[in-house]
Amino acid sequence: MRTTWRQRVKKLAAEMLDVPKDSLLDLPRITLIGGLQLYVENYRGVKEFRDDLLRLALTQGELQVHGKELTIKAIFPAEVVIEGNISGIQYKE
Repeated sequence: MRTTWRQRVKKLAAEMLDVPKDSLLDLPRITLIGGLQLYVENYRGVKEFRDDLLRLALTQGELQVHGKELTIKAIFPAEVVIEGNISGIQYKE
């Protein structure tokens, strides 16, 4: 995907100010706890949910979570918590 002028300025500002890039660039923050629990911040919505696949919309692309017995433990406007036997995470632009 092509980077816009605005994104380049934000990236440069994040590097100069030494702040986390996800806060300025609207990038997802993904935290996996031992394959049992996954926190995703800065997502845009749920595209598909099954007990073996969860597809989340991101600002740029999507995140696919593969596993078994997946459940959405908590969901908020900017954060989602997934539990189950997580076997893979795939980031697609």
